[in-house]
Amino acid sequence: MPGRLRHLQTPLPGKTVEFVINGRKVVGREGDSLLTAILANHKAVRQSEFGDGLRAGFCFMGACQDCWVELSDGGKVRACTTLLEEGIHVSLPEPKL
Repeated sequence: MPGRLRHLQTPLPGKTVEFVINGRKVVGREGDSLLTAILANHKAVRQSEFGDGLRAGFCFMGACQDCWVELSDGGKVRACTTLLEEGIHVSLPEPKL
């Protein structure tokens, strides 16, 4: 699934970091926030609970609480204020289309 964000510079500087979204291996870049890495590989972070729209984070600085994601260990983090780590497993709800 193509992501919502696109990097403007190619090839990208820095090290590639592998992580997993819903069991699918994907890559981000060292220094990316988890939200940036998710949205470069996935259309949305979650389904809106107030309507039929997809949500993709809003403020990118940890204030709006729109980017909470669940990790494979059951923990939850704000993706916009969490740095991408090698091997992290993220569980995202599948969007209802």
